[in-house]
Amino acid sequence: MDQTESAARLARVPAACKRIHLIGVGGTAMAALAGMLKERGFAVSGSDNQLYEPTASLLKRLQIDVRSGFSPDNLDPAPDLVVVGNVITRNNPEAAALMRSAIAYLSMPEAIWHFFLRARTPLMVCGTHGKTTSTALMAQVLIAAGRDPGVLIGGVSLNLGSNYRLGSGPHFVIEGDEYDTAFFDKGPKFLHYRAQGAILTSLEFDHADIYRDLAHVKSSFEAMAAAQDKAAVLVVCADYAAALQASARSPARRLEYGLRAGEFRAADIRADSAGTHFSVTRGGRVMVRDLTVPTWGIMNVANALGVYVLLREFGLTDAEITDGLRTFQGVARRQEVVGEAGGVTVIDDFAHHPTAIAATLEALAQRYPGRRIVAAFEPRSNTSRRSVFQSEFARAFDRASRVYLAPVYFKQNDPIAPDQRLATDVLAREIGGRGPAASACASNEEVLRKMTADAQPGDVIAVMSNGPFDDLKNRILELLRERT
Repeated sequence: MDQTESAARLARVPAACKRIHLIGVGGTAMAALAGMLKERGFAVSGSDNQLYEPTASLLKRLQIDVRSGFSPDNLDPAPDLVVVGNVITRNNPEAAALMRSAIAYLSMPEAIWHFFLRARTPLMVCGTHGKTTSTALMAQVLIAAGRDPGVLIGGVSLNLGSNYRLGSGPHFVIEGDEYDTAFFDKGPKFLHYRAQGAILTSLEFDHADIYRDLAHVKSSFEAMAAAQDKAAVLVVCADYAAALQASARSPARRLEYGLRAGEFRAADIRADSAGTHFSVTRGGRVMVRDLTVPTWGIMNVANALGVYVLLREFGLTDAEITDGLRTFQGVARRQEVVGEAGGVTVIDDFAHHPTAIAATLEALAQRYPGRRIVAAFEPRSNTSRRSVFQSEFARAFDRASRVYLAPVYFKQNDPIAPDQRLATDVLAREIGGRGPAASACASNEEVLRKMTADAQPGDVIAVMSNGPFDDLKNRILELLRERT
């Protein structure tokens, strides 16, 4: 991120800004920003090619003026400010017209900072895994404690029924993404948030479309950590060596936590039908006993532990954190139960990285002991579509009994050469060699047919993708109901 150029863009925002237009308004965070601006009293419009749920319903409910498609006409009459989403390219006709005009413009992170963060205390969660759940957890603990935080999450909090809230308290809880900011700013989004408190949950290679390797990913986190001031707090998961390395030179006060390493540890971990219970130790001494979070899986214990460590630094008591964690309802598409039919439970999950898939399946095995887990996976993310995790994906499905692999998702704007693409036929053989029965399907329709035919009472079906996956979860449920 070029700080000078960003400062110049921010300085151009009109003091009497009234009308704001968002190019690429259909993105999850962009739609949330549109809602936040609308609630602040701005006249808001937007444009996009396609709208998917849940953002389509959100924009409709907010009565945002959304123009279908991108065109220079969408900037006539000229708004006071334009916010450009990171999916928008320099060649986009609307963006190209914007750059030729005199209209002030910002990236999404710059707009969030300018309108919502600069007068508050930003508390950020970043990392390869657990960002969304940890952000929603932290938000709920602060809300339950009466702190009335602002919130912006990369998924829908089931407590909020939304992925944002304005709040009026001193804190603003935000999910920090390492993906690039805009076509005019290729630095990571989280550099714009200037967090006074941050959690670094994990650090592995991801976003293979913009990062070359793990060292390249680490460089973004190093920049984030280095940008914090001495009064800030950085809470780092010590289970990830790369996270410790990336944060080593931060001027912030660094606290380390983890399941296997770190000053703060989770101990006495046990799970039951109510969720997962654990104690927190510091240097081997018990600080608080029997914390409960109504989620399952070891990764969610780490998420809750990170939230506990950070919020203690910002004045919350053990009792407030304990009470808040207990009221957490989860996040949409994170081990979310879609429904049950014929004794088969259907789960929707966002997992798309090998580590996240393994953690999700482990959590489901813990939540539904003794039941057969049947997994469907769509390689849709920019990393999972590539062969970089070919062998790692094979190990990720060990807790499943059966695995159905959808075809690699095709993106017009990001074609992948065949020799660089994830080979699902090879992956199916490798998964099968480790135990689970696996099929590489020729279409999503074949996944639907085979899974439905295979389903038995007692099964848990896990549908995993970072996209809509042709609404596979609901279609499976509907066919199971018809069969029943």
